[in-house]
Amino acid sequence: MTDYSDEEQRILSYLRESAARGEQYFRAKNIAEAIGLSSKQVGARLPHLAEKSDDVDIEKWGRARSTTWKVTLS
Repeated sequence: MTDYSDEEQRILSYLRESAARGEQYFRAKNIAEAIGLSSKQVGARLPHLAEKSDDVDIEKWGRARSTTWKVTLS
């Protein structure tokens, strides 16, 4: 089992709940506002979570002004 920091657990929990409701596309800024972290904290952790999370697929999707992440449940 992979060990997650408190911030990573909060991000994953938010992504799981949101994906279960049908949301798929996220920006670090929006995740950060919802869970009380900075967008920099979230943005730095998403690439790492994409590699080590087994139950949530996190994919770098697009980049306009900021990166968009596509999230689906595995």
